[in-house]
Amino acid sequence: MNTLRRQAILAITAMLMAGSALAQTVTVGDVKYNESIDLHGAKLQLNGAGVRYKAVFKVYTAGLYLEKAAETQQEVAALRGPKRMSITMLREIDSGELGKLFSRGMEDNMDKASFSKLIPGVLRMSQIFSEHKKLVAGDQFTIDWVPGTGTVISVKGKPQGEPFKEPEFFGALMGIWLGNKPADWNLKDALLGKSKS
Repeated sequence: MNTLRRQAILAITAMLMAGSALAQTVTVGDVKYNESIDLHGAKLQLNGAGVRYKAVFKVYTAGLYLEKAAETQQEVAALRGPKRMSITMLREIDSGELGKLFSRGMEDNMDKASFSKLIPGVLRMSQIFSEHKKLVAGDQFTIDWVPGTGTVISVKGKPQGEPFKEPEFFGALMGIWLGNKPADWNLKDALLGKSKS
């Protein structure tokens, strides 16, 4: 009887642990996002995740990680700790074209004077993507804001060159998804925790 009770407790514990492990990820477009990650010593929570559509095609999923929940671009910008945008491709795309789209997305969400100050960084970002030729379904890249370091872009887990030092650069990148003219309105709402895309 004692052995049976112990086995039952072990079985229930294993089921609970498996259940909690399952609950710690969110699946968006068949891509799993951990509900929390550690980034440079800070524990970040998944603020939201969604799918970027172009016409009817799914292009990529994106997940935004922050130290605490934010519902607007301004709230995201006001957070001083580390931040991460994690993107996983759902289809093959020319990386140079993606870099151009990101540059255009930054420009669309900034005034000309502010954008002109970031042009050297924008050109370097475009170069990073063009060096990869193409990204295919399953490829991942991250854009991290690390206080005291800057913006770090990693492609397939490898940091690409020196960090972008200007704090404005990370904010400009976030404008692509969270700005007044976002790449995809449904994705913006999903990243800000307002809906699932």
